[in-house]
Amino acid sequence: MATTLPADNSAEIGSVEQLKAAGRNRRRMALLPSVIGTLPMAATAILIYIVCIIFTVIWSFTDSRLFPNFHFIGFKQYFDLWREPRWIVSVANIWIFGFGAIVCNMVFGFLLAVFLDQRVKNEDLLRTIFLYPFALSLVITGLVWQWMMDPNLGIQSAVRAMGWTDFRFAPISNPGTALIGLVVGNFWNGVGVTMAILLAGLRGVDGEIWKAAKIDGIPAWRSYIFIVLPMMKGAIVTALVLQAVSIIRVFDLVVAMTGGGPGISTYMPALYVIQQINARNVAQGMAAATLMLLPVLAVLLLVQGLRIRAEMKAKHAK
Repeated sequence: MATTLPADNSAEIGSVEQLKAAGRNRRRMALLPSVIGTLPMAATAILIYIVCIIFTVIWSFTDSRLFPNFHFIGFKQYFDLWREPRWIVSVANIWIFGFGAIVCNMVFGFLLAVFLDQRVKNEDLLRTIFLYPFALSLVITGLVWQWMMDPNLGIQSAVRAMGWTDFRFAPISNPGTALIGLVVGNFWNGVGVTMAILLAGLRGVDGEIWKAAKIDGIPAWRSYIFIVLPMMKGAIVTALVLQAVSIIRVFDLVVAMTGGGPGISTYMPALYVIQQINARNVAQGMAAATLMLLPVLAVLLLVQGLRIRAEMKAKHAK
């Protein structure tokens, strides 16, 4: 036998639904100014980034020279690209440079984060000092380190003037060590922001974990490596993504410090792209730029995959 709700209850339910709908409408109206304000930025991002990426890929399959055209020639530009010695050298250089830069930034950034996590005196001042180089242009960073690594004007000259005549510190003057000089410049510029990201991850670790580790007699270094680091996956991935993207597109630092030299010992893919476009070989430059996009896409897909995996684990845990 069917049952019916009393009229009073029906009226109450109807009024509750109306109140909920009114609340949703108010929230939507409150968000409307923010949505309208972000529309120009969203449109600009779509136009500049997405559309430009699409046309970059399209033009890489053409024979464009001074101006882009749509005369398609298939994968010829890509085949020609891998027959170009300078491109091959630039790819090898960026792998070496990237490995050195990421290892140095992550290791020393984590050590600095651990140091500041001890609630040291003047923490805000120290954090500002470490972050200051990141606020500078990479051109300024490159010029500063070019001067400091100059054998006649920089650190080597100053130390020798104090009596250590055998001291040497001029890595960018030697093709065999020039990439080390770039790693040093990149490290000085980026270690501060890596430290800040990892410090935020450290501060997010529950204090009870430290207490439990101390009670169990676990050494501090083991606690950091086997307990804390696995709990900082989000911060670590964020730092790695930022570094990977900055390394792939490194240009300003190279131009300011070495110009790609000595010879082509510090030649990088971004430098190759710019030089090809300036040399009226647009399609070849676009092909190189397209290949540079692939590692960025791979990193973004990896991050998205890790995020989805974490969400699935959280759902299963519930």
